[in-house]
Amino acid sequence: MKNSGFSRLAAGLSCIVTLLAAALCLSFSVHAARASSLDRAAMEMFFPKPFTVGERDATLPVWPIFRQSYNGDVLAAYAFESLDFEPIPGFSGTPVNLLIAIKPSGELLDVKVLDQHEPVFVDGLGPEPLMDFVRQYAGKSLRQSIKIVAPGATKTAAESVAAEINGVAKATASVRIINETIVNSALQVARERLGFSRGRDPNRAAHVKPEIFEPLSFEQMLQRGLIRHLHLTNRQVEKSFAGTVVEGVDEKGLADPQGAFADVYLAEVDVPLVGRNLLGEKHWRKLMDQLDGAPAMLVLSSGRWTFMPESFVPGATPNLIGLNQAGAPVAWRDFAWRDTLDLPTPAGLDLANSDVAIMRIAPQAAFDPASPSELVLRVLREKGQIFPEQVTRDFSLAYGLPQNLFDLPPSDDGKGIGSIWRSRARDIGIISAGLAVLAVALARQRALTFSPQKFRAFRLAWLAFTLFFIGWIAQAQLSIVWLFGLVKAIKGEGTFGFFLWDPPTLIVTLFGIAALFVWGRGTFCGWLCPFGALQEFAGEIARLLRLRQFGLPQRYERLSRLPKFLVLAAILVTAFFFSSQAEKVAEVEPFKTSITLLFMRSAPFVLYAVALLIAGMFHYKFFCRYLCPLGAAFAALSFVRRWDWIPRRKECGAPCQLCRVKCRYGAIEKTGEIVYSECFQCMDCVVIIDNPQLCVPIVVQEKHARREQHKQLEAAQ
Repeated sequence: MKNSGFSRLAAGLSCIVTLLAAALCLSFSVHAARASSLDRAAMEMFFPKPFTVGERDATLPVWPIFRQSYNGDVLAAYAFESLDFEPIPGFSGTPVNLLIAIKPSGELLDVKVLDQHEPVFVDGLGPEPLMDFVRQYAGKSLRQSIKIVAPGATKTAAESVAAEINGVAKATASVRIINETIVNSALQVARERLGFSRGRDPNRAAHVKPEIFEPLSFEQMLQRGLIRHLHLTNRQVEKSFAGTVVEGVDEKGLADPQGAFADVYLAEVDVPLVGRNLLGEKHWRKLMDQLDGAPAMLVLSSGRWTFMPESFVPGATPNLIGLNQAGAPVAWRDFAWRDTLDLPTPAGLDLANSDVAIMRIAPQAAFDPASPSELVLRVLREKGQIFPEQVTRDFSLAYGLPQNLFDLPPSDDGKGIGSIWRSRARDIGIISAGLAVLAVALARQRALTFSPQKFRAFRLAWLAFTLFFIGWIAQAQLSIVWLFGLVKAIKGEGTFGFFLWDPPTLIVTLFGIAALFVWGRGTFCGWLCPFGALQEFAGEIARLLRLRQFGLPQRYERLSRLPKFLVLAAILVTAFFFSSQAEKVAEVEPFKTSITLLFMRSAPFVLYAVALLIAGMFHYKFFCRYLCPLGAAFAALSFVRRWDWIPRRKECGAPCQLCRVKCRYGAIEKTGEIVYSECFQCMDCVVIIDNPQLCVPIVVQEKHARREQHKQLEAAQ
């Protein structure tokens, strides 16, 4: 009857609390501001006069922004929302949405935060540091590497090759995600509207080494691949049109199938080893002065095919040749340079009857001279006169130069998940080494607990490492906020990639999950949770101060475990149905206040965290045992544990109750059974059970053995 009454009471409380949580979340959601795409009126508020907002692009979600002038409106920028281009999920699982404006020159005009749910910027540090952070992007060029540095560590423009942005303390991973969002989304727009190469980021292009040179002939450059040659015969071209309506219309080609249809040569003349040998020192220097640092290709063609037909306009982009890199076109134009008639060409090539052009590659195209590229030749055939049918075929010529001619960019430009891991190498190494030590120690529990004094010293030292390094230094406090990201990824509103943006926390989490299968939830909650460690130290202070400890009667202990599951249920309901309010509900965790922000937060949050620590001084680890939703999640998963690793004796629970009385977590039943879902792996019971001075059955057994020995001695006498 008692158990039945308890079950009904627990079920009733569960329903009431869940309904209250749902109602609270619903009320939040009604009043919450919802992020949505900006309309024209909103854009005009962001870009008031002298700017005017044009019509939103029909094919790309960007707004042209014009600046009013006496000579008419001039295009000043393209504005867009990052959510439309690079929705990288943050730590709440929701991407930060930014308004970004990029000038035609490739410089960022402005960056503003439209919507964000990053926990550290919601109620932690507040949104102001984030606003200050994104303001730094104004004036930065996408042709530079943009690197996040420690706050206050930026260099002057003359000292730094890269554009450096001051990060935000306590928000390292979040600002890196935001930097990725800004740069990657802006590059997408730049590639679509400003002619940037799709293949590589501008800041990843190699730089030509000016000092490498040796005299070479045209033939030697061909042999080394510095000049590439494509020879097309009439037969090859005719074959490409087989089966089309224009098959067989080229009478000259049919009459001379082995004759040259096109002989095309391609060379990058801004590279000294190529350009100086081709053009001569004087002409090359003159050309480089006029190119103003832009890359340039020399295209030379002889034969029947021409890329400069009568309709070609000097200085324009030719229609019949194009340059591709990484599968996308590179913006280039005829440089109208005709001072090339003294080229050291191979025998038989008549320059007077050939097409020769220097093609200047636009700097904003982000062409990388050290990466492979491809010249595309288009052959056009027509049939009919009034409304001719046109058929085209493309032929390609691969081009690439030796890597030793360039200063290659470093393998890490401060972008991407790989760079995040490399930048956290120290933290990753220390935490990994520490976890290896912990794994060995826990696996050898008898050796670990052989000496109660040494075990206590080891445990306190490890908890100090967890609090100070894992928590306050490495910022690897796992939070229920990660669960929001998981829920959103499952719902299809995000990806699982956000886990990779915080390597230390990910490593601790994976270790805790792996340990869940071996030892249960106690490995994380008892050894790896920084706030749990802080609570244990609060308990140690209470012990030193001899503060009176209060506990719940045994009959209420099970009921007291219920609230943390109700909190977890409320958070899951919020994450699934009211995700915009999830961060507010997650404030039930004091982790952000006490660990992430080191209590540097507004008074209500600090008072809440301190109150929980004080409660823990009078009732051991109060928050962990009764309120922690993360602990509830680990407890709910405890069924995956494969081994009952805590040793038991037949006397445990009947009659011996010492371990149960000593267990400060209430994880041992009167029967002596271990409740692994509530065990924090403090191992106090393990210390007792193998200690002949502490374990009651062993003490009694040895006392009986001494009595028997004494009796035997008396009988012998």
